[in-house]
Amino acid sequence: MILLILIASILIAVVTIFQYNEQAEEYNTGRLERKERAITHHFDVEINNTTYQVGTNELLTIFRKKIFEMSKVHNLELGIYDLNGNFIISSNRDFTKDTIVRKIEPAILDKIEDAGSHRFVKREELNGKEYQSLYTYLFDQKSKPIGILHLPYLEDSTEQDRELKEFLSRLGLGFLVMFLVGLALAYFISSYITRSIKTVSDKMSQTRIFKRNEKIVLKDASSEIHNLVDSYNSMIDELEESAVKLAQSEREQAWREMAKQVAHEIKNPLTPMRLTVQSFERKFDANDPQIGKKLKEYSQTLIQQIDVMSSIASAFSDFAKMPTSKRERINIVEVVKHATEIFTEPYISFISDKKEIIANLDKIQLTRIVTNLIKNATQAMEGVESPSVEIKLYDDEATVKIVVSDNGKGISEETKDKVFEPKFTTKSSGMGLGLPMIKSIIEAYGGDISFESIVNKGTVFSVILPKE
Repeated sequence: MILLILIASILIAVVTIFQYNEQAEEYNTGRLERKERAITHHFDVEINNTTYQVGTNELLTIFRKKIFEMSKVHNLELGIYDLNGNFIISSNRDFTKDTIVRKIEPAILDKIEDAGSHRFVKREELNGKEYQSLYTYLFDQKSKPIGILHLPYLEDSTEQDRELKEFLSRLGLGFLVMFLVGLALAYFISSYITRSIKTVSDKMSQTRIFKRNEKIVLKDASSEIHNLVDSYNSMIDELEESAVKLAQSEREQAWREMAKQVAHEIKNPLTPMRLTVQSFERKFDANDPQIGKKLKEYSQTLIQQIDVMSSIASAFSDFAKMPTSKRERINIVEVVKHATEIFTEPYISFISDKKEIIANLDKIQLTRIVTNLIKNATQAMEGVESPSVEIKLYDDEATVKIVVSDNGKGISEETKDKVFEPKFTTKSSGMGLGLPMIKSIIEAYGGDISFESIVNKGTVFSVILPKE
């Protein structure tokens, strides 16, 4: 809109200047023609009323005094030449500064003679001023050419130029007002349009597949924006349906995988239990003096395998339970310190610059996070000569950071992406559910867990939890 206003103002200014120049040229041409008719008529009157015999040689005698009177009446310099272009007389006595030529060029003489009206106008410039020099024949009573009249007409466009400047200044002022109004109008129109588009853009940026997305409701918007909003709302409906189907499919797949894992883990202790029962049944002898000892060994084997199955069931039960946090104001330093004291390994150390860091968290879940990370760190100490596990606390204005570092065997590059996946483990025992479980707890608080690890140098786990 602003560009169109600027282009329009420039075009109108150009057209106006062109029109004024054209009008000025037409005005000067018409004024010269009127002067020509008046002066030639005046010459005819003088020639008809003279007592001298009219001819080329008598022109100087006839107009010696009259030419000055005629110049004053018509306010124009006059010059008279013979038919060969030689100077006869001029109304300007200052021959050094006048505009009267001393001799007409042969080319001009030819054009006067060839022209049907026996007149020729030549544009000239003298001392920075533009002139129209008119050359026309003077006739006697019998319409016979006896001389050439020269009228140097100064094109005075001062008044037209003044009017043009005044008009352009008013036009510029009008377009300045129009420009400011257009600028304000363009701003409000663009703001109105982009406000609706920004609403759609913000909603789109907030759209997530696994959350309930709000539809867009716009009251004042164009039909095109309404069509876009309708398409977005339809997409939201389809997205929710797809999300429900996808979530259901993922849950079913997860439970299938969980069932396979549970079955696999349970089969592991069942096999030795079966072999133990079959061996005891085959070798049982009530009269054997060692029967008591053998029965005790048999019982211990079964109890051990039953305990393994019980731990498997407990691990899957803990993982299946979604963390239900009970927020309360607790001292993070005390909770973490207590969690480290559960472990008896001498190489475990706890460091905190502050004695008190208050936050609204679940004490049990925080303990579970810390103990799980420490347990993983201690299990990575196999074969390490000088094992070390450090737990550090860092306090920020809105968050608390727990760092658990060790100098164990580390995590290889090919397994880093699988650390937080359920069922994944690098240990010979365990179900690989500890880290996924604490990750679920941390994310439920709106926190974050990350790690850095170098093979054979150690691993550093960092947990960030919001205080509120």
